Amino acid sequence: MFKRSKIYQSILLALVLPGAAVAEVEITGHLKNETSVFTRDGQVTGEAKTMVDERGHDRGDLLKFENSARVFMNGDLGENATWHADLNFIYDSEGANDDYKGHKLYTQHDYLRELYLDTNAWGWDFRLGKQQVVWGTADGIKLLDIINPTDFRELNQNSMEDSRIPIWMINAERNIGDNSNVQLIVSQVEENKIPGLNPNGDAGHPFLMKGVEAISGRVNGFFNVAPALSNVAATFNGAAMGGAFTGGTALPLGLNLFGGLTVDGFASGSWDASTPGLLNPGTGAPDVTNFTSFPGFYLLNQFAQYGFTGQPGFPAGVIDPNGNVGVTNLMPITGITPLDPTSPDTSWVTQVDWDPTGASSAFELMPLATFATFNTFTGFSATAPTGLSGMKTEWVRDYPDDSDVNAGFRFKNTLDNGLNWSFNYFHHYSANPDIAISYHNSAGQKLTTQLAPTLFIDSNGTPGPQADDTFVPDVSQSLTRDQARANWDMGIATNVLLHDDAGNYYGALDPSAVMTGLADGNPFNEAPVPGLGAPTQRFTESLHRVNSIGASLDYGTSLGDIPLVLRGEFLYDEGDKQPVVDRFLLGIGDLENALKMEDADYFKYVLGADITVATNLLVSGQFIQFMNLDYIDQQSACATQVTSPITGGLITDCSRYTADFPTLSLSNQLMQGYENKEFYSLFFSKPFGASQEHRWNNITIYEEGGGKWNRFDVEYSFTDTLLGSAEWNHYWGDMDTTFGQFADSSNLQVGIKWLIE
Repeated sequence: MFKRSKIYQSILLALVLPGAAVAEVEITGHLKNETSVFTRDGQVTGEAKTMVDERGHDRGDLLKFENSARVFMNGDLGENATWHADLNFIYDSEGANDDYKGHKLYTQHDYLRELYLDTNAWGWDFRLGKQQVVWGTADGIKLLDIINPTDFRELNQNSMEDSRIPIWMINAERNIGDNSNVQLIVSQVEENKIPGLNPNGDAGHPFLMKGVEAISGRVNGFFNVAPALSNVAATFNGAAMGGAFTGGTALPLGLNLFGGLTVDGFASGSWDASTPGLLNPGTGAPDVTNFTSFPGFYLLNQFAQYGFTGQPGFPAGVIDPNGNVGVTNLMPITGITPLDPTSPDTSWVTQVDWDPTGASSAFELMPLATFATFNTFTGFSATAPTGLSGMKTEWVRDYPDDSDVNAGFRFKNTLDNGLNWSFNYFHHYSANPDIAISYHNSAGQKLTTQLAPTLFIDSNGTPGPQADDTFVPDVSQSLTRDQARANWDMGIATNVLLHDDAGNYYGALDPSAVMTGLADGNPFNEAPVPGLGAPTQRFTESLHRVNSIGASLDYGTSLGDIPLVLRGEFLYDEGDKQPVVDRFLLGIGDLENALKMEDADYFKYVLGADITVATNLLVSGQFIQFMNLDYIDQQSACATQVTSPITGGLITDCSRYTADFPTLSLSNQLMQGYENKEFYSLFFSKPFGASQEHRWNNITIYEEGGGKWNRFDVEYSFTDTLLGSAEWNHYWGDMDTTFGQFADSSNLQVGIKWLIE
């Protein structure tokens, strides 16, 4: 239960051994209820179950109904030691799922929040056990405060003390002279708890970030989109083998012969659908009301959403399981009425767009992918009605083992002029998990991604590509990313293939056998060679090592009669990670390398000033900047395959850049991040009442890009033991910012707490 924490065992032993000397135990605690309601009608990120699901919450609906009992226990252990325990019993009936309702280890809902022993020896003060250590004090943001991970279930709304996750550690401090202090930390490795960063996706969680939904969301998350894409590939593979693209002539080699046709080549063209089961290039302008010349993107959506359901030769009354039925974001659907997979005629009037220049769906982000690539992600299936199905995905946690710990130190000093400063160093695993995409076979062995150029085979001796010529993956070549990019500018497409260490290829049909099969120049009669089936796409969650070097300072002075404190916190992270999107690799279908975490160093700092006016009104302002020292911005554009009669010549993004992790999404073209991201905050705090026993606070944070958050809260003491609170959190601004994306999660919360002594 306490894996990855051998120090837990030694610390617990230190707590238990002196048990015989336990004296009287002091017990205090409180009972608390917090009730929160939405202040806006809307739909939070990830709440939709399909592309056209507009159901959400109404203003006044419950966001949280949380009841808790907190018990604090303190006692002596002999003459030189004391102990402390913090027990937390809590339940939120409105949690997004069971993980957010009741107890869960290493979250805000952990039963055992703290348990530690205080003692001293050899001139050092020791705190051993499960605890919190605070190194940073910036308003509304954690910079130097990196010892403990954070539970982001309510983003920044909860107090730092509540959102901080106590972990097992050895904490040693020693004063040096009158003005200096040194602190040593050895702590357990534990990650931040981020809603949605798991295979379940936490759909409907009010604080699910778009960037996380892009990984695991049921509509926009690649964990779910990728299998749906491969199911569509299975549909096209079956259609090709059945002769749908060759005038009814069976094509046993399937999509392996379609290395010259890209997604945009199909979607931007027109197709003759007048003969059931036969699809040939159209000759007229696309017309959604005339099946003799039908837009390719309508046909792509038909196959994507319904597979072969209702098509001639497919079992009547059976729904093709390869159909997406509008669930994941494969195509830019704007409406389907009704969404009925048993009525294929309805799908022809589906409202769908096609615009790779402003991509907002998976297929639009992959306009350069060949149909030969799609063969790679399909396999034969004895249970699928069509005999073909797509790949599956799996989620794996690969975390440090028990022997891995975090370690660091802090030195604090006060100068004679009143300047307080500190220097910190922490060698640790980043608390933000990484996600890596890879492909594996059924035995778990990692497969190699090969970028193979398309080889043109002249089938009739006529110069130039002809309709009956063949374009196949050239398995004898393996291109680098830059080579594949240069090839595209010369009109040569790239196919994404997967093979094991022995050179065996995966997919429904073996692409390496195609060249041999084409020796007689007649690809239509060749016997297919099965591949090794659909691979498994693995999402691996892990942590990486970071060296964090920090410093802080504060200095008290005055502006006339007004007290003034100037302060700053500075942090350099060496060996951290950044999300990098390669739109060219994504465009050709290389998901493994298109979405990656890559090395980056960061410099972050906060500059603040605090003044006290009107007797006791604290006013605090901050400037915050996160600087990416390894920022990537390689802008590039590609012409798509077809000059479309629908939208004209298309240009798609082929750039490689640092993405904005909190907000990147299929809906915003996996938006680029900032090289230097800035925030500004303003904080007010004032006690009130006859004895100054009550207090109100207000913090406003503005982020570069237009996101804004304001929290106003009031604490009111009815009696010495009965306390009330109210809190209003309002988010607004650009929907593609950290704060603006939570506009529909704005909420009002009230609480009541009864102290027990």
